[in-house]
Order: sequence, then structure tokens, then C-alpha cells
Amino acid sequence: MLSRRTFIRQSAFGAGTLLLPALLKAAEKMKSRVKRPNVVYVFADQWRAQDVGYAGNKQVYTPHIDRLASESLNFKNTVACMPVSTPYRGSLLTGQYPLTHGLFLNDVTLNKDAKTIGKSYLNEGYDTAYIGKWHVHGNGRINYIPVSQRHGFEYFKALECAHEYNHSPYYDNNDEEMKIWEGYDMIAQTGDAVNYIRQHAQKEKPFLLVLSWGPPHNPYETAPQKYKDRYHDMDITLRPNVPEEAKKQAIQDIKGYYAHISAMDDCVGDLQATIRDAGIEEDTIFVLTSDHGDMLGSQGFQRKQRPYDESIRVPFLLKYPQLFGKEGKVVDTLLNTPDIMPTLLSMSGLPVPRTVEGNDLFPILTGKKKDHIEAALIECISPFGEWERRHGGKEYRGIRTRQYTYVKDLEGPWLLYDNDNDPYQMNNLIGNKDYAAVQKKLDSLLVKMLKDRKDQFLTGPEYITKWGYTVDANGTVEY
Repeated sequence: MLSRRTFIRQSAFGAGTLLLPALLKAAEKMKSRVKRPNVVYVFADQWRAQDVGYAGNKQVYTPHIDRLASESLNFKNTVACMPVSTPYRGSLLTGQYPLTHGLFLNDVTLNKDAKTIGKSYLNEGYDTAYIGKWHVHGNGRINYIPVSQRHGFEYFKALECAHEYNHSPYYDNNDEEMKIWEGYDMIAQTGDAVNYIRQHAQKEKPFLLVLSWGPPHNPYETAPQKYKDRYHDMDITLRPNVPEEAKKQAIQDIKGYYAHISAMDDCVGDLQATIRDAGIEEDTIFVLTSDHGDMLGSQGFQRKQRPYDESIRVPFLLKYPQLFGKEGKVVDTLLNTPDIMPTLLSMSGLPVPRTVEGNDLFPILTGKKKDHIEAALIECISPFGEWERRHGGKEYRGIRTRQYTYVKDLEGPWLLYDNDNDPYQMNNLIGNKDYAAVQKKLDSLLVKMLKDRKDQFLTGPEYITKWGYTVDANGTVEY
């Protein structure tokens, strides 16, 4: 097994070479003798990057996640390309952008023949498992999900979508009778994942396990009491971009949201302890992330879909001691949702399907390739759900660079923020003469990225017609 002493330690990962050339050659030489890694991919629903202890939030209690960060690559510029549930999952599973896989609305169906991350690992000899929220079947939120729609995951304890955390239904593999997770579902699902890891840890075949939690997505007030008690009397400090009229609701919501996060923190601790105790820590890739963020009153808005940092930026911790050691490092490379599948496959030594559109970041992390990524694409193809047109929802395309956010709607330039100097995005710089050159450059970059994606930036109804979806008067698919 490749010793972690083989690899250089650095305090931050960025555009430069991350491994010394001699060590990189040694790693390549020994690659064939390295056991293929297990992969444990854990993601929460509606958890923004700003709300964790290691990111500077001293109000939310996350000691286990903070420890994980101290042992992981912390991708500080991780973006959800389309910050809403089904589109994220479509991009995670396929490595494609929403206009390619077609899941730009909630509650629509991923093509059963899609080349997915589950099928890729399964075809290369992995055991595969998925536990929790699915949300790419599109045949009603509580209906049974047949094998043909599980996209390569053999062990399957999941439900399309429900956020009833204390009475949470699911289907157990091929049993078509609905079951209920015992107690608070995130804890029960984590327990099932723990059992799966223990059972597969010493098997000859490596495994891919995806654990998809519902919390901290609303309803915020439904975490177990002991976690709610921690925040009940806390004097919550809000982000400066929460307007006065939104503060009361934001404080109430954030207390429950933090309670869910602290419950999640204990679950992360259980998963990490299980992996350590099973003796597979060195050769297990462990990821902790989220599908999208939550506005929670910032800019006066709730939930997601919008192009602001509270909505699009998510945590992303990747721990793989065999290759990267256990000293926490900050990675400033831009990571977008379609990049996850190719990066994990490449890191596992597996081929990346030609259908994938995302960037394989593994060569950048090992210094074999220069960091060429200038921006992450963000988009809303057709507003729906909690951001229907009657609630201000609109189509947009934009980019998030390390420093700037630039967004256009169908009428033209809409938002420009200098996030280094305006981290709470309170000063829209569109039309500001001092930023005219910046705006022009960002616009050219966005136009190029859309051209590369063959995205004509049409109206939402045009794309809905193209894909043959049926929506209500507000653009939402019935479920």
C-alpha cells in the first residue's frame, strides 16, 4: 500500500504543482500496487458553505466536521451549478450540466440509460449502495423506485423525496412495501450506512456508498430535542445582508437549521469512527458536501435557486489519507457539480465516460496539470417551486470566479459582485464605470462558456417544450 509519507505536505492547494516531480513519478510507479479505494460520498440537503465551525461560524456546533476538515482537502470554492435538488442530483450522477441530462426542474426523470457514477463503479467491480433521498425518478415522491431507475446502485434503501424526518418512509431494496425509518431519519440512515461499511470493510471488492440526508432542509424545527435545546436561548447573529423585515423569521429558522447541522455533525463522527475502527481509513475516499445552500433571510429571500453565495456555495471536504495525508489543506480550485463524478472516478483509477462534461480535477490536485479553471457556471433554466415567476423567479446564466459573481437574465446584465471586497454581496456593480472592464471580461467569459455548452439561453417554456415536460401555470411539475 502506498505510504502517505511518500507525499508532500502543503498548507494550501492552488494553481501550482502540489507534488514534487520525483514523488509524483514514485506514485505513478506504485499505482498498480495500490488497492482501489472505497468511496463514501455523504451529502446533506440545503446546507450552505458558511454554516460550519471550520468556515468561521462560531455559533453552530460542529466539532466532528471541524476535525474532518483538519484532515481533509477543503475545497473552499465549491459551487452548485443549479442550486436545487433534482438538477444537482442529475449532475452528480452523470457529470453533465442540466441542459444535457435534462433535469432542470424538480420531479422529472433521469434517462434510465444514462451513464452514471453508480454504473461506472459497478462496471469496474465495485459493490454499490445508495441510502436516503433519491429525487431523480420523477414518478411521484413516494412511489416505489424499480431497479431500472437505480442507475447502478445495487444496495438501495431510498425514497424519491420526503422531508418528514421523524416519520420518514423508504423502500428497502426490492421490497415494494413502504417502510418507515426508526426515529429521526438522518440518524437511522447513518446507522444503516455504518452497518454497510462494517459488512463490506474486509471484502475483496471495494465499495461505493452514497448517503443522501434530508436535513438541514426545512422544516427546520424537527431535529431531536437535545439538538434544539443547544440553540433555544442562543442570541443568533445574522449575516449583515439580512434586512430588518426578515430578521425575526431568519432567527427562528436558523436555530432549527443549526440543530439539524449539529445532529448531522454527530452522524459524521459516527461514520468517521466506523471507518477508522474498520481499518479502512487510509484507502477510503470520504466526501462531505451538500446539494445547494439556503438563503435564510439573506437579501430578504428564503431557500435556494438564486445566484447568491448563500444559495450556490456549499461545503466540500475530501479526505483520502493514502494520497493526501491527514493534514488539512485548503484548495482554491473551482469545483462545480459536474466535476464531482470525473474527479472521483479518476482518483479511483477508473475510466471517465465520454458523456461526462465536468472537469477532472485529480490531475490538478497532483500537479500533473495546471489549474486552468477560470469560472464555475451557475444557472436557472426555468424557475419553479419556491421561486416561481409570481415570486420573482426568472431565468439566468452566470459565473462564479474566485473573486467575482456575474449574472445575466433574459434582459441583460443583472448582478455583479466583487466578493473579495463585498463578501455579503450588498453592492451590485452592474454599470459601475470603475468595474466596466471587469464586467466586459466576465461577460465575454460567460458567453464563451455558454457557447461551449451549446446553451442558447432561451426562455424556460421553450426548454420545457423541448423536453416534453408537463408543468402547472407556475412552471412546476406536479408531484
